[in-house]
Parts: sequence; C-alpha cells; structure tokens
Amino acid sequence: MKLDAPIRVAVVGGGPSGACAAEVFAKATNFHTTLFERKMDNCKPCGGAIPLCMVEEFELPPEIVDRRVRKMKMISPSGREVDVGRTLKEDEYIGMTRREVLDKYLRDRAVEYGAAPVNGLVQSIELPTSERDTYLVKYSEYEGKAKGVPAEAEFDIVIGADGANSRTAKAIDAGEYNYAIAFQERIKIPDEKMKYYEDLAEM
Repeated sequence: MKLDAPIRVAVVGGGPSGACAAEVFAKATNFHTTLFERKMDNCKPCGGAIPLCMVEEFELPPEIVDRRVRKMKMISPSGREVDVGRTLKEDEYIGMTRREVLDKYLRDRAVEYGAAPVNGLVQSIELPTSERDTYLVKYSEYEGKAKGVPAEAEFDIVIGADGANSRTAKAIDAGEYNYAIAFQERIKIPDEKMKYYEDLAEM
C-alpha cells in the first residue's frame, strides 16, 4: 500500500453495525469504504426493538420508529401473563422498528457520506500473505442481475458484520460462538384491535 493512497476498507454486512461502521470510515479522511450487502431490502426478524438511547445516539428521525412501546407483557406457553417494563419513566419508551426500514436508512446515510455500496454476497476472504499485504475479498455481485457474477477486490482492512454464519469470522478462524435462530410472521389486524397494541408489546 502506498503511504499517500487511501486506506481501503471493506465492511461485510449492511445491517445496523455494518452500516454504522461504514459511516464512521466514510466520514474519516484518507479512507475508501466499500459496504457489502446481499439483500438490500432484507426483512430481518430480529432486532427491531431499539432503546431510547439508540434513537438519540444514532440520530434516527421520528419516522423510523413505528411504535413507542411503554408496556410489555410476557406470556408463557401455558397462558400465564406477567407485566414487565414498569421501570420506564413517562418520557421513555422502547422504539419498535422494521429492520428493512432501519437498515436502509443507516446504509443510505453511510452512502451519503461516501461509502460505496455493493449488492453482493462475500464468498471468501483470503488473508494477507508474504507476496500480498492486503485482504482479497471474493464475492458474487448481484447489482441488476438475477444470478451473481464472480468478482474480487483487495482491501487493507476488513470489518465483519455479516451475522451468525459470518464468512469473515471463518476467514480469521474466530472459533465457535453462540447465536440464536429467529422466525418472523407478519399479520394484519383491524385498526380497532391494533389500538390495544399502540404502546404494548407482547412476548
């Protein structure tokens, strides 16, 4: 790498952590940031609830938050109910978001600051060698294509934000780690019934 050349950063994964990492590097001087994400409209089932501090810290606009939950109810498989969340103050809430909306907003903001988005799936990452002092990222590019086209690029820094089955973690032999599997179903109910859930979340 030339000393006066921009430092090339690859961020693998365009969820909240990847998008925020891309934004940080895009704002910095002397960095060229590439953000890889396979599903730009991914409707991810987990992580839609965000604390109030995140709304402020990440400077999220009001329209990102669909509902402001102030009450929570835990319901066991046997039907036993327990009310939780009574520690919230009157001006506090837990924001309920849709991940495809939240993630897109954060990605778009990173791109506005200069990150280059790639609609692609990273297949493998080759670590630096004695002949090459960069990371070689091999990926399938899907931009405007139904079938991925093989491509590759070299980077000086790679940030892994690609989830439970992280190819970045495999490349650096990160070892075993815990993760959970989530399922999601979206249903539409009449507006009068939805009023019951205006500030309530049931789990």
